[in-house]
Amino acid sequence: MPASTAPTTQHATDGAGGQPIRIVSPLAGWLGPLDELPDPVFAGRALGDGVAIDPTGDTLHAPCDGEIASVATTGHAVTLRLPEGAELLMHLGIDTVAMGGRGFEPLVKAGQVVRAGDPLVRFDLDAVVCSAISAMTPVLLLESESFTARDLRAAGPVAVGDAIMTLYAAGAPVAAPAVDIEGEDIDRRVTVPLRHGIHARPAARLRQTAGQFDAVVRMEKGNKAASLRSPVAMLALGVRLWDEITLHARGPQALAALDALEELIASGMGELANPGETPPALVAPVAEAAPKVAAVTTLPDDGVLRGVSAAPGIAVGRVVHHRLADIPVAESSGDVAAERAALDGALSRLAAVIAGESAHADPRAASILAAHAAMLEDEDLRLAAHEAIGQGASAGAGWKAAVGPQAEALAKSGDARLAERADDMRDLERRVLAELAGIEERAMDLPEGAVLVAEDLLPSQLMSLDTARLAGIALVHGGPTSHVAILAGGMGVPMVVAMGPVLRTLDEGSEVVVDAASAAFEARPDAARIAAVRDRLAVLAARRAAAREATAPCTTKDGTRIEVFANTGSREDAELAVANGAEGCGLLRSEFLFLDRPAAPDVEEQTASYQAIADALEGRPLIVRLLDIGGDKPASYLPITGEENPALGLRGIRVGFAYPDMLEAQVEAIARVLPVGRCKIMIPMIASLSELRAVREVLDRVSARLGLTERVELGIMVETPAAAVSADILAREADFLSIGTNDLTQYALAMDRGNAAVAASLDGLHPAVLRMIAQTCVGGAKHGRWTGVCGSLASDPVAVPLLLGLGVTELSASAALVTDIKALVGTLDLDACRALAQRALECSSAAEVRNLVAAFQGENEA
Repeated sequence: MPASTAPTTQHATDGAGGQPIRIVSPLAGWLGPLDELPDPVFAGRALGDGVAIDPTGDTLHAPCDGEIASVATTGHAVTLRLPEGAELLMHLGIDTVAMGGRGFEPLVKAGQVVRAGDPLVRFDLDAVVCSAISAMTPVLLLESESFTARDLRAAGPVAVGDAIMTLYAAGAPVAAPAVDIEGEDIDRRVTVPLRHGIHARPAARLRQTAGQFDAVVRMEKGNKAASLRSPVAMLALGVRLWDEITLHARGPQALAALDALEELIASGMGELANPGETPPALVAPVAEAAPKVAAVTTLPDDGVLRGVSAAPGIAVGRVVHHRLADIPVAESSGDVAAERAALDGALSRLAAVIAGESAHADPRAASILAAHAAMLEDEDLRLAAHEAIGQGASAGAGWKAAVGPQAEALAKSGDARLAERADDMRDLERRVLAELAGIEERAMDLPEGAVLVAEDLLPSQLMSLDTARLAGIALVHGGPTSHVAILAGGMGVPMVVAMGPVLRTLDEGSEVVVDAASAAFEARPDAARIAAVRDRLAVLAARRAAAREATAPCTTKDGTRIEVFANTGSREDAELAVANGAEGCGLLRSEFLFLDRPAAPDVEEQTASYQAIADALEGRPLIVRLLDIGGDKPASYLPITGEENPALGLRGIRVGFAYPDMLEAQVEAIARVLPVGRCKIMIPMIASLSELRAVREVLDRVSARLGLTERVELGIMVETPAAAVSADILAREADFLSIGTNDLTQYALAMDRGNAAVAASLDGLHPAVLRMIAQTCVGGAKHGRWTGVCGSLASDPVAVPLLLGLGVTELSASAALVTDIKALVGTLDLDACRALAQRALECSSAAEVRNLVAAFQGENEA
């Protein structure tokens, strides 16, 4: 590397911002403000603040010491990362990417360390002047919460090495910068427990959470990084179940941001992987990572096509082909400003439309729409589209140019689930193009019992259909974990995908059968087969309807009473639980009120929230778990110091004892819910009778202060082996016992469910865990206390007969699965379940238990 003759940059020696950082001119020429640039992105400081230089030389130099973060493949732009973490962008000319590298000779590579004044790019100034909109070169401090650019040089001539601006740590005074320890880059390693990795919806929630803090956060996986401001960039990282990622945060609230983000990821965001679950297998990084489409182009002799099951169920109906017309898109336009304005207007209008759709959507659809809304707000996409428009593309062509590479990156991620998120990108692409063209795409008018046949289906298209008339879906392409598949499953619409091009040849209106359990599409069913399917559907519908609408208590086949409740975390969850026939809420996770905020909620706010959920349950029982934070669920406003093993440290009720005012406020809020006594209290992470007594004292004190005459029940959550083996002692004074099988499993097996090295071996059906459940049930029954299960096993059809056989009399399942669990309970004989459970307790492994139950269920169905 050539030696530099320019002055060495003066800057702090660490990331604390103790000294200002002097930035020198990388070019000789005429310096002016960014406002003079003929580009609204740079002039509007969308990427950051700085200066513009109209060059007179032919070499771009380093403006300070640092490491080359990136060099554009066309050589027209260089990003330099300073030791303190700030990043500078030097973009030679405006819209010079269109020159395709002609006239630019990069002299450095990404990762190379340079000194101030070192040559970075040699360029042909005449070619730039003749080919580009302008040769003026922005020198920017990329948008940063940790640094600000000040002391910008006044307009006038400038030479290489002249000071042009100074960087200060955020919040530092101009005259004497103080040490700002929050300017340091703080790292946090996190194992991702999300079943489907970080896809669109989790990315949107991460972006939203990060935006609540005064900090800049990026995520790294391997040698790739993404800003949390860009959901699309996060998707392109291809983060999968049990992957380890590193979060980097910088800014005054960096630590709080990392705490909140780590808690959010650890929560699973509604997709927490079950014990023993393994990531989906990687697929080859090819242009289309969806399941391979069936190769057949003609119907087999038996008329049955085989594909991939995407949403469970069976259906009979008539074929309705779904074909979309192309939306016309002009390739170019001469008015850059008008096209950019048109695109921005279309994005804003579509965002408003999606907001309206979200207001009336069910929880699954609402979460998908939220992910789409986050993609619309993705500044990287908007800026990429603006850049394409600046090169002569129309608004529509520019949007396609921005979305296309991102969709392709997802398709080539090597993860089938992320590859299917490319459908979301294509959905947004089409909806924006329709907005630009002024086309209102109307929903299809479906006949009764339609089986929709299509090349592919986008989420917005499915959400626009009258699902009451939709019997099933079969796609030529598609994938089993796409958002369309998620929506179809939530709607109860059977769906098969990757069926192949022969679907195109089916006659409109022909009667067919979709059997998702067998991943089969029967194109020529005979009358007997159609009648058999209709009979089966009638039986299933009757069973589910009875389970959902039955006013009589849920019982087993032999008449034993089993309560089927739902786990909830919001009013919306409670409404879904009621719609699915839940008999109450067996676990309200009160953390939703305490997390992602700067301070704990007061009594009034808590009472209002609990009352709203109780009202939504329409008189059914409500069990509120006291705040369970700490460990894998920290709150930024509670100064819980770092622990070597948080799962065994200050968490659950121990946090309540550490912050008694907060504990008493929550107990009072629950006790205020009307009618008094409808709302019950459950204590998390109990390990001894003394802890139960301590909370009882708080409840008694609150009840006396409020003058309550009705008793508020106080139960415990059995999550520790100590609570399980001493259940008979705890049941003397607890009003009920509810087993949290997730934590009980990790503690019983000494396996951290957040540790990727062992998490795949966790299984709640391990005989050791089953024995603890049995011991808990025996201990509760000794004192006439009921024992329930509110962990993931209550939602597992394989576990349900075992739990009933062990003595569990209440199941609190996922709200969406309540109907299925109720229907399953109604088919079981308790004596048979007891015999099964006794055999399971003698098994040597969870796998042996699962095989045992599989055989039992086969016999039960027969």
